[in-house]
Amino acid sequence: MKPAAFAYHRAHDVADAVGLLSDLAGRGREPKAIAGGQSLMPMMSFRLARPSDLVDLGRLRDLPGMTEIARTGPALRIGAMTTHRQVELAALGPGFAVLAEAMRYVGHLPIRSRGTVGGSLVHGDSTAEWCMLALLLDAVIVAEGPDGRREIPAGEMFYGFYATAVEADEVVTEVRFTRAAPKAALTEFSRRAGDFATVAAAVTLEPRADGSLEGGRVVLGGVAPAPMRVPEAEAVLADGEPGPELFAACGRAAAEAIDPRSDAQGSADYRRALTRTLVARSLGQAWEKGER
Repeated sequence: MKPAAFAYHRAHDVADAVGLLSDLAGRGREPKAIAGGQSLMPMMSFRLARPSDLVDLGRLRDLPGMTEIARTGPALRIGAMTTHRQVELAALGPGFAVLAEAMRYVGHLPIRSRGTVGGSLVHGDSTAEWCMLALLLDAVIVAEGPDGRREIPAGEMFYGFYATAVEADEVVTEVRFTRAAPKAALTEFSRRAGDFATVAAAVTLEPRADGSLEGGRVVLGGVAPAPMRVPEAEAVLADGEPGPELFAACGRAAAEAIDPRSDAQGSADYRRALTRTLVARSLGQAWEKGER
């Protein structure tokens, strides 16, 4: 398959990109910004996406901060044009190590070397690792638009199939992960290595000094139109005694709380079974990390 015809524009900086997107949208066009192109171009090739114009953000890589990974106080800032591979190779420290660890699930090496953090977040795939991690670690997505800078909490970012809060004339410039989590893990299942996940589960655990749990967080992908937290599963972890029994109970609670769709990748019941297994597995991996 080949993409439908489109016009190509190359932005020189963020202001230029915003101006191009705003002008095109204002003229009734349907523009899309393209960063690494690893998600958008396949969809265009299958004509699942048919933008009238592409605004290439490639030159934004050379701008200060756009490919930077840096601690800013307790938070971790990642420039929007940073590639998955850069994160995979970065020394992020124990509080954010799950970001680098999760990158092994992102496609294959050529995809990780081209795809960008900002592009994945804006694309909004429900199984995308970055979208799940944003919910897991209370990310704030920063976007620039005609009206200036806007900060979007991850909890307000994703709301449907490939639907995010970023407007058509906005450009994401950075993401800040504000919640460090030494005990965190992400696992997923796909039919082949590098394929989109059928189901994915990301978790954190918050232990007390006496070894019990204060609580935790459970985020699922592939079971709803957008990545989602599961309060019913998180409630099981609160004040619990960490171990296989608790983690299995949390997995069961997560499976019972969801209403997944059936499709070519698997039935709803299959997705529930995967959820039970992956949540328990992620919790076990998270618990084994760091100081107890």
